[in-house]
Amino acid sequence: MCSNYEAVTRADRLLSFFGVVREGDEKPLIAFPTNMAPFIRLAEDGSGHRRVSEGAFGLLPGFAKELVYGKKTYNARSETIHRLPSFRSAWRMGQRCVIPAEGIFEPYYETADSKPVRWRIQQPGEVPLGIAGIWEKWVDPDGLELFSFAMLTVNADSHPVTSKFHKHGEEKRMVVILNPGEYDEWLSCPVHAAPKFFRQWMGQLDSFPAPLPSRPKKERPPSKRLTKRDVPGDPPAQYNLF
Repeated sequence: MCSNYEAVTRADRLLSFFGVVREGDEKPLIAFPTNMAPFIRLAEDGSGHRRVSEGAFGLLPGFAKELVYGKKTYNARSETIHRLPSFRSAWRMGQRCVIPAEGIFEPYYETADSKPVRWRIQQPGEVPLGIAGIWEKWVDPDGLELFSFAMLTVNADSHPVTSKFHKHGEEKRMVVILNPGEYDEWLSCPVHAAPKFFRQWMGQLDSFPAPLPSRPKKERPPSKRLTKRDVPGDPPAQYNLF
């Protein structure tokens, strides 16, 4: 499972590794569910070319009433994607995508009772990941159209890297990572052929601790003791520090 990741936002890296042109903000982005991030799909003109779009991380099916629905649909299990109401329409329509990621983050529990530590998983050599996903076009109650997407996952109980993440005793999952040479086939193949991509990634992966930075504490305004002279309408009090 993956609930946050670093999106590929730089135009030069999207062009070099994914063959798409993106304009706009290139600032680094750690995407959490409902955040907007780039994803890659087939162009709608039937040319078979790839295009990059911006969408919400967390798939929004047609029956979703609010954007917050995406906080529970950011990952889609490959075993049930074809039948769960949240995902089956996008799956049956062949609305598959590639999600470009510099790295993903997973929780690591040293022991069953320890608090989780956030770890980063990435490919060696700063090569980004192309993660298999599905996308949907959602219309909010005000008529605004919005793209959204979800990452596909597979069982990872036997994987040498990702099996060490998540809680002890629970099933291990990992996102479906594609080889670059598979991007076009994943995007365009018939629905019945797509499950052949549901497999563990056996290429090399690096992993290391990457805890979230601590939130700065909000400074509390200095307190003062009110006197009779501080009531509204009175002149400002002159305070004696000693």
